[in-house]
Amino acid sequence: MVAAQHDHAGRGGARGHRPGAGGGGADDHAVQRAVGGVMAAEAQHTGRIVILGAGIAALTAALRLAPCPVLVISPAPLGQGAASALAQGGVAAALGAGDSVAAHVADTLEAGAGIVDGLMAGIVAEAAPGCVAALAAGGVAFDRTPAGDYALSQEAAHSQPRVARVEGDRTGAAILSALIAAVRQAPSVQVVEGLAAERLEVTAGRVTGVWLGQPGRVARLIRAPAILLASGGAAGLYTVTTNPGHIRGQGLGMAARAGAAVADAEFVQFHPTALHVGGDPAPLLTEALRGEGARLVNRLGVPFMAGQHKAAELAPRDIVARAVYAQSQAGLAPALDARAIFAPGGPAHFPTVSAACARAGLDPARDLLPVAAAAHYHMGGVACDAQGRSSLPGLWVAGEVASTGLHGANRLASNGLLEAMVMAGRAAQDIAAERAWSPEPELAVPPLPPAAALPDEAPLIRRLRALMTEGCGVIRDGSGLRHALDALRALDQQAQTDSAKNMVAAATLIAAAALLRCESRGGHFRADHPQPDPELARRSRLFLADALALRDEKVPADVA
Repeated sequence: MVAAQHDHAGRGGARGHRPGAGGGGADDHAVQRAVGGVMAAEAQHTGRIVILGAGIAALTAALRLAPCPVLVISPAPLGQGAASALAQGGVAAALGAGDSVAAHVADTLEAGAGIVDGLMAGIVAEAAPGCVAALAAGGVAFDRTPAGDYALSQEAAHSQPRVARVEGDRTGAAILSALIAAVRQAPSVQVVEGLAAERLEVTAGRVTGVWLGQPGRVARLIRAPAILLASGGAAGLYTVTTNPGHIRGQGLGMAARAGAAVADAEFVQFHPTALHVGGDPAPLLTEALRGEGARLVNRLGVPFMAGQHKAAELAPRDIVARAVYAQSQAGLAPALDARAIFAPGGPAHFPTVSAACARAGLDPARDLLPVAAAAHYHMGGVACDAQGRSSLPGLWVAGEVASTGLHGANRLASNGLLEAMVMAGRAAQDIAAERAWSPEPELAVPPLPPAAALPDEAPLIRRLRALMTEGCGVIRDGSGLRHALDALRALDQQAQTDSAKNMVAAATLIAAAALLRCESRGGHFRADHPQPDPELARRSRLFLADALALRDEKVPADVA
């Protein structure tokens, strides 16, 4: 049997290294190598620090690293496809009269259901007001009151209004736009668009490079002195998700395949109010709507949150998500009633929500808005310390792909963008202090030559997403998780590209960690273990090798 590995809720940092499945470690003298079924071209070397990703965490780090030379690898043109751009709620910070860093920390701890790293909560909450001030100074136009103060909203599990927003529901897009403009002007930053990280190169236990590719193209190895992984989360592994389509746990899987430790993989946050109109991704109906009085009702017109929690619609997200899911399973068609907010004369200051409703043929001033619980944020990720260091030397992580311990079992609303910025800055400071970089000119990355035709793995990805939704979704149980792991074994054997293998690895880690945690806590709910177990009030830690061993057992796991 595989024993569950749990860290006590201390720093939650990386301790030690165990090789994972499929790690790098190529001969330094090799000029060609098979990657994803094709031959890779000769390696290139750069003295620049390589950042994988182009969201808020990645671009914040690129700017904070100046004047260190940086190479940002973005799968799409900057501003397109980053989950950061879809973030509506805002940035949580103790900015209001009567609020405090201590209160922000207390709310974070309570929402996290007993396993939040208190040190990380203090670090991030203390830095929050300065983050908002720096963004405002950089041109981000946060909403203001007539007196000029920040117009703060109250979201789920916050004890008071604490969320700074832009145009009601455009915070992520506004911050990302400001960062992109700054990056475009930064002489130390080179951006390469249209390439995706496929595999990390590991030499003598240290990450020394990354293989970059495109569908049907020969992968290219870029060797670098340091790599920061900021590639986003894993919620796109589910059929109903608020995440962009190309963000499906590839960064997590890639790091795990190289041997990095993973923490809290079982904890997936489902947002309770995704607009349920068949979109992929599903449009988000920001929590700020419920903060301003929108109510959840079913097709009978019955409000159903009052009996679920004392905070009703503003209960922690896991509680609201399970209530919405239960209504859906009962055929009661849950919906959000926001008519009072959007009615003539009401504070209709949610342009993103309004546009999503219009595209679906809905008028929020007159119509109930159908909702579903959608996979939204992964609290788990690559285990790291307070400086963003993973268990693999040479690899730092920031943003949703990282697991710092801040979120525990259930992320406090609007702590996500905040953590991305704070931890990106801390990781950048740590990387710069190593002075492993060299002041080199921009790296010329030639176009990747075409490769032999690769299989279409879209059907495999559809099966993977359906499998995760059914077996590792809002409500889980041991038999469903065991079935999911069995099916993941088959998908792993069928996957032929690194991208697909990375997705399957991330899914395997989530399912294995969920099977190992025989209790319900925060975003992880086991129908066969519906109560929290005080003995398990600690973070989990897993290597891919452990998850694969559990997956390949032939008898049901009996672990705690």
